[in-house]
Amino acid sequence: MNEAANNPGAAWLACGLFAAATATVGLSLRPMLADALEAVQRDLADKLRRLRKRVRNLRQYIYLWLAATALVFLGLWMFLDSLLFGFIAAALMLCGPWYVLRQMALRHRQKIEDQLADAMVMLANAVRAGLSLAQSLDILAAQCPRPISAEFRQIVSEYNMGKPLEQTLREAKERLRSENFALFAAALLASHQSGGRLNEIVERIAESVLELQRLERKILVETAQARKSAVYMAIAPIFIITVYYFVDPDNTRLLFRETIGHLIVATAVVLDVAAYVWARLILTPEI
Repeated sequence: MNEAANNPGAAWLACGLFAAATATVGLSLRPMLADALEAVQRDLADKLRRLRKRVRNLRQYIYLWLAATALVFLGLWMFLDSLLFGFIAAALMLCGPWYVLRQMALRHRQKIEDQLADAMVMLANAVRAGLSLAQSLDILAAQCPRPISAEFRQIVSEYNMGKPLEQTLREAKERLRSENFALFAAALLASHQSGGRLNEIVERIAESVLELQRLERKILVETAQARKSAVYMAIAPIFIITVYYFVDPDNTRLLFRETIGHLIVATAVVLDVAAYVWARLILTPEI
């Protein structure tokens, strides 16, 4: 049991001193911290909008998130006497939700990419049948699966309310961040402004998108085993240290009690996370 845990008064005094020092530093760096907080809020709001989620009271959630991170950091530092573990846990708590939200936004965009080619074919068939562009987009909004149907529904509703089609498509491109959708929107605008055989243009774009999707799926299939191996390698240290605890519990406890043990575990965690992220980047190439 460490000294802080045996002396609660000292622990609370240390917490108070740390809070006072943090407040002093925060006041001196207030403009810089405000800019950083604003940048974080914009980034999170952008990802939430791409997921079509509400962004109300986002600033309050960020404050709660930071407060929880600070409490975990102080708890590990003061009551477990582990400054390194406190920094590692705080870093994981700060980056973890952002990483999860980023992955959700990427998966949402990938779903739209997968559904976009079928939507293009449906639009080309509607135009070939003699429907106008607005009527064709209305069909896409009604018949396409989610999540792409929600995007077309927003485009149609904004267009019907009087917003120019060029503006609605530009906002959709900024929201989706999809190169394939950008090509699709460019074809729609070109046909809307200067005429032309929209169905043929859209069909050609759809063929290109389908070919790109085929290549992406081929790469994913060929790297599936390697991606699973990266996950297994990332969680292997947890399994190993758990098993080793039953083999040699005394030395295992030293990793969490002694400073050198904290340094070893913290280094292992950082390297493990870095290796996993690096492997994911290598095994998820951009086409």
